[in-house]
Amino acid sequence: MVTLSLLTKEDLQDFKKELLQEITTLFENKGGTQKKWLRTSEVKKLLNVSSGTLQNHRINGTLTYKKLGGSLYYSYDEIQKLMQSE
Repeated sequence: MVTLSLLTKEDLQDFKKELLQEITTLFENKGGTQKKWLRTSEVKKLLNVSSGTLQNHRINGTLTYKKLGGSLYYSYDEIQKLMQSE
């Protein structure tokens, strides 16, 4: 017999809050110092987003970046603000 569980919007919001709290705790408990600027691949892993989503954040101005040579760099502080606002 198959039982179905329905997820409500509130369930997802609670999960999001718990997940963000855990991520924040991981960053706070990290022994070393946090890099001030992160590369694209690091940001994608941290936010768990695709390249296209990250590009949309750049285009919309949600996430600012600096281009140095052929690489894009993102401010760690801005990434944290984005994570807390979502």
